[in-house]
Amino acid sequence: MTARILKLIVAFAACIFSLGSVAQQVGVFDGHDDVGAVLHKGSANYNEAGHSYQLTGSGGNIWFTHDEFQFAWKKMKGDFILQARGTLVGAGTEAHRKFGWMIRTSLDSTSAMVCAALHGNGLTSLQYRKSPRTNVEEVPFSSKSPDVIELERRGKQFIMSVAHFGDTYTTEQVSDIDLGDEVYVGLFVCAHNKDITETASFDNVRIITPVKADYVPYRDYIGSHIETMDLSTGQREIIYTSPVSLQAPNWMTDGRSLIYNSNGLIYKLDLKKLVPEVLNTDTVKRNNNDHVLSFDGKMLGLSSSDGKYSSIVYTVASTGGVPRRVTPVGPSYLHGWSPDKKFLVYTAERGDGNYDIYKIPSSGGQEIRLTTAEGLDDGPEYSPDGKYIYFNSVRGGNMQIWRMNNDGSNQVQLTSDEYNNWFPHISPDGKWIVFISYSKEVKPADHPFYKHVYLRAMPVGYGQPKVIAYVYGGQGTINTPSWSPDGKKIAFVSNSEIK
Repeated sequence: MTARILKLIVAFAACIFSLGSVAQQVGVFDGHDDVGAVLHKGSANYNEAGHSYQLTGSGGNIWFTHDEFQFAWKKMKGDFILQARGTLVGAGTEAHRKFGWMIRTSLDSTSAMVCAALHGNGLTSLQYRKSPRTNVEEVPFSSKSPDVIELERRGKQFIMSVAHFGDTYTTEQVSDIDLGDEVYVGLFVCAHNKDITETASFDNVRIITPVKADYVPYRDYIGSHIETMDLSTGQREIIYTSPVSLQAPNWMTDGRSLIYNSNGLIYKLDLKKLVPEVLNTDTVKRNNNDHVLSFDGKMLGLSSSDGKYSSIVYTVASTGGVPRRVTPVGPSYLHGWSPDKKFLVYTAERGDGNYDIYKIPSSGGQEIRLTTAEGLDDGPEYSPDGKYIYFNSVRGGNMQIWRMNNDGSNQVQLTSDEYNNWFPHISPDGKWIVFISYSKEVKPADHPFYKHVYLRAMPVGYGQPKVIAYVYGGQGTINTPSWSPDGKKIAFVSNSEIK
């Protein structure tokens, strides 16, 4: 057998093996590969316990007419949002070693592509190759060495957003780039030196399919993830996923379960079994996402339509039972109990078109109006010591966080920025506030589903809010108190189309 024939046989066998092989799944990714003629084989690993990824790769560069790098990829169609927090591991040897998100037409090294690239020397850029075998172009950021990376596709438009964890996003975008409908989407690392390898690690990795542009609010819904987040590390964990709308997780006082609402019912989710069970609320089965546990965890307040009013406040044992109606008229949207369980606090409209904050004895009785400002006041919640009620108000223009004494006196604004801030939730030790922030593109008095939002935290007094989570969500994400009893975590809902 000649050497040439032997080579042909080996090449043919290699081809057959390649065609018959199956990509090795890595976490949420379908597979991983070295793209281009790298000298050192790369790797991609998923740490299930830590919900994190580590990519090691070689490659000379991602630039000019071809690329060389390690790629953990997933095939996708349509629009999507890619989110992660990442960093290079170790000091490294190359200033331009890089990592981030990438979208490619194919795994060919000359493919058209768009990538969100973070470099070892701090350079941050949106890089793209409009068509195969053409030179890469880039849009640089002024921001240096961020660790939060987002890349979104909207048709032929690509939007890159970055931040240092805790800060809001800085954004750049490019348009009129046609990568085709089906693309390879994933995380990458490139050593920028063909003779060595470099490693990058990622957590809080999310691949999101957003709502379609023509969806009808409050009629069309997409899927939900119930997530928890460790406040000391910022690390998030998806604990339960459903293709339907899940909203407003409350943490039960034993720390072992959450409750949430979906399709008018209240569910209890055991955090070990992770199998939801319907909580019996008898005939009150049109519940919305304004449901609140009492401080001692023994009672549950509900907001539910009675057929006449869009929302009426009820109370029921947290173990379930026959609810007791508290507010005689509506609309009344519950948001808090007083620590002694004597009062409920809620937002309501009483015929004048203005929504204000009210409180009422939890056993029923005369309601007491606490705010009278023009516009919407909403989201009232007692501090753990019972002295204050925190709420959000649009009275100054944007929706902002306010505080008042429990009798409605001394109303003081706590936040004042370009965002629309909703639903203040006070930590069990009374020291911190967590709330949700919408961009100024959303109307101040609106808190819709399916938007880019921030979860932010600040001291209960005045202070600069810091971002603790970058979320695709909104309505139902964190409407109700959601701190864990030990104050170490919060629970919330993020959204994505789930098939």
